[in-house]
Amino acid sequence: MKITFLGVGEACDPLFPNTSILLATGNENNHYREILLDCGFTTPHLYFKACSDPEQLDALWISHFHGDHFFGIPLLVIRFWEMGRRKPLFVLGQKGVEDIFRQTLDLAYPGFAKRLQFPLEFVEMEPGAPLDKLGLRWQTAENVHSQRSLSLRIDDQEKSLFYSGDGRPTAETLALAAGCDLMIHEAFRREDETAGHGSIRSCLEFARQAGVANLALVHIQRDERRQVKEDMITLKEQKGINVFLPEPGDQFVI
Repeated sequence: MKITFLGVGEACDPLFPNTSILLATGNENNHYREILLDCGFTTPHLYFKACSDPEQLDALWISHFHGDHFFGIPLLVIRFWEMGRRKPLFVLGQKGVEDIFRQTLDLAYPGFAKRLQFPLEFVEMEPGAPLDKLGLRWQTAENVHSQRSLSLRIDDQEKSLFYSGDGRPTAETLALAAGCDLMIHEAFRREDETAGHGSIRSCLEFARQAGVANLALVHIQRDERRQVKEDMITLKEQKGINVFLPEPGDQFVI
């Protein structure tokens, strides 16, 4: 698996784009797949800067319906149309994802959905119902956020990725994350919990309990990120866990 951190910031961060993850998986014995995890305000330009092939993206995952996680949908879709995409795009998320997707597209570009020359294939996912799609195993669990938000685990034949979306960990997300090769978790604050969000302290404990080897901290409150960067020397000394603070454009291979 190759992970590209297109964006790592929270909704209002003027310096760091919205958190969005590009996952590429596959090898000679398995079909190459590319998955985009969340698509906020700032995501589409970053995606197309990284990828000029309109057919390359296989699927889009939406963790929840806050703007910094899905308001990039209209630009993503219209750019694919402009580039002549024909390949179906799978859109996965919780119940209601199709209605929200279509409403958002129609609000930005009324009636434009009828002009699309590629199919949109919507797949609703709920906790406790694993899905096999695109040669991958998809599983979800609900975390604690101001709006219903689902964490996601993706397994290929060799490696596994956990992506929190937004929200504090739960017993269910802990079970989902257990033994993953890479955990990407939002950590809005350094120490204190914010309602509906995780903290670096809670994420470190969560990663220890889950037994993960690598922890990427994202979606950090913009005024605290500088201090967190200064803390990284200490954070990297966590026993048994490779803790890191990705920058936009960084890649990580597992």
